[in-house]
Amino acid sequence: MSSQQTAGPDRKVPASGKTRPPMFIETVVFGALVPFFLIVAAFYGWLTEFGEPVGFIGLLLLAGLAGLVAFFLAITARTIDARPEDDPLGTIESAAGEYGEFSPHSWWPFVLGLGAAIVFFGVAVGWWVSGVGAIVGAIGLVGLIFEFSRGQHAH
Repeated sequence: MSSQQTAGPDRKVPASGKTRPPMFIETVVFGALVPFFLIVAAFYGWLTEFGEPVGFIGLLLLAGLAGLVAFFLAITARTIDARPEDDPLGTIESAAGEYGEFSPHSWWPFVLGLGAAIVFFGVAVGWWVSGVGAIVGAIGLVGLIFEFSRGQHAH
């Protein structure tokens, strides 16, 4: 018999029967970034003779952040079932279905982004501008959360 077994009309499963665990590719990608950033940090530190600490420490923190994401994905993969994306022989149709409810014509994300922009603008201009941005951002957040809780489109 060949190394492939038929599992359906036109689906093939490896003869070993092994499948990847959920979120395997994502975990590997972020896990592989950890040694990469550590090597880059060591090389950067060696080139600058550790005289410029901001870049070196930033690269070390970047390696830690990639490791944190890889750890989170590995832990999350233990608690969820396999997704259609985890099937190496999956098709586009296997991921079909409803993904949730989204508001196609909402202005609240714009208001929320405007509030964030004003907050960051306030860092350069003055703290009081950041306060105005925080108020605008809070209004945008409340509007976004309660968008479907009132009026004609209430659920």
